[in-house]
Amino acid sequence: MSFVTAIKSNPTLKRLAHWSILIPNQARPRLWIKWFVNPFVHHRGKKSCIRRRTRLDVVPWSKFSLGDASTIEDFSAVNNGVGDVIIGNRTRIGLSNTIIGPVTIGDDVRLAQNVVLSGLNHNYEGIESPIHEQGVSTKPIVIESESWIGANVVIVPGVTIGKHSIVAAGSVVTKSMPPYSVIVGNPAKVLKQYNPETQLWEKTI
Repeated sequence: MSFVTAIKSNPTLKRLAHWSILIPNQARPRLWIKWFVNPFVHHRGKKSCIRRRTRLDVVPWSKFSLGDASTIEDFSAVNNGVGDVIIGNRTRIGLSNTIIGPVTIGDDVRLAQNVVLSGLNHNYEGIESPIHEQGVSTKPIVIESESWIGANVVIVPGVTIGKHSIVAAGSVVTKSMPPYSVIVGNPAKVLKQYNPETQLWEKTI
């Protein structure tokens, strides 16, 4: 039995390990994890940049990866506590974004300001206890390469945005969208899609 397996199978050890990594009642790691563990566990690509005012709440039991020449701008928050956060090459995460795993973002993606990508939902079915005590469920979000996500967009768990798509500012995306689409609204719909036969972006609604 490995050391990690032993911790996971023993509730007391698991609680102790959790306490030693995360600040109690907060979703952020202790400074010793941030300074001495994360730099050796998580991948940072060449010429990548995480701005000083980014809140990087990443823990060692899930992956965090930032590709080559990619940037996370100030006032953004990234959390991999319940799922991996993988960001590709030459991608820019804009000001004040919130990214909660599991989230995978491809290459050459642009996220504008105040975008929320959360692969997490709180369970709520039990009425005997507060919602925050009922655990969470997760479904991965995928933003495929070359896409552009406008300001104030919300993308919910389980959604995939197809390659080279545009999501208009303020949209709330509740279902997966095909590649080469212009996506608008709340709930979001495909407004236009590229037709390879005509080589035009054609309206769908």
